[in-house]
Amino acid sequence: MVLWVSAALAAISFSLASTVRGETERTATAVDSLRSYYLAVGGVQRGMVELLWSIMHPDQRMIPQGATVVNYSFPSGEVRLELLPEAGKLDVNNASVEDLFRLLVALGQQEGRARDIASAIDDWRKPGAGGGFDGFYTAQTPSFRAPHASFQEIEELLLVRGVTPDLFYGTYVPADTLEGADPNGPRLVPRPGLMDCLTVYGGRGTIDVNTASPATLAAIGLNSYAITALIARRALKPLTMGDLGAFMAEIGAPGQRLRVEGHSIITLRATARLRQPDGKLSDLKRTVAAQCKYLQPNAKSAVNVLRWYDTAWSN
Repeated sequence: MVLWVSAALAAISFSLASTVRGETERTATAVDSLRSYYLAVGGVQRGMVELLWSIMHPDQRMIPQGATVVNYSFPSGEVRLELLPEAGKLDVNNASVEDLFRLLVALGQQEGRARDIASAIDDWRKPGAGGGFDGFYTAQTPSFRAPHASFQEIEELLLVRGVTPDLFYGTYVPADTLEGADPNGPRLVPRPGLMDCLTVYGGRGTIDVNTASPATLAAIGLNSYAITALIARRALKPLTMGDLGAFMAEIGAPGQRLRVEGHSIITLRATARLRQPDGKLSDLKRTVAAQCKYLQPNAKSAVNVLRWYDTAWSN
């Protein structure tokens, strides 16, 4: 009886010890996640201030013109800040149907399906009633009507006929299905979605050459050779307006629809990693983002945060 009681108590002790250890590790992870969150928030706020300073004092820029990534080192960890201007995307309300078609093909859609989705997007934003896709929307559960007006938020695309979450948010695809993929690289590679290529804040016609995605560059008519050459060139150093014309002429590609920066709305996306006691960076990452609009110097607030993302995703 004593041996059986001892065995039972030992089993209970081991179970309790395992539970306590698991809860301790989960608590430590939660604490690190919270610390990483505030570290990422600090990176976004520092980027806001430094970008504002660079705009107001162009001869004393803290962020180089055309820069897309800035790395910050804090006592508690490292932050990678991405600068994503809305000027690097096509305006969903003004892009032509042909631009939308080329974009959808570049995002992996078959030509017939791409043509249908492009037409559905155009129908959604076109004024007037009785569009050709209205019957589809009224047959949904719950049913709704297409507004036949400009897109107010980019997430409205999720309601458009043919637009799936994978197409909107992006997904991963096998590397061997992509042309020119590295055979020694990862088996899965990220494919951007419509939210990475379209915006409701974009300009008319031209996009930022330093931040536009390959799919967006394809949408404005650049061929695969020009896109590859352009991405390789801007990876070395961001292009300036002085460089742009000469480089596009060198590769024999049209540059009329390209520009450098030139937009007041930008998304700052920060990914933080804590520094461990041994000096190495933690494997845990936390990403936050803020979509900011920079106003005139005499405005009441120089920076207006249009959107804040507590949980963002970065490649």
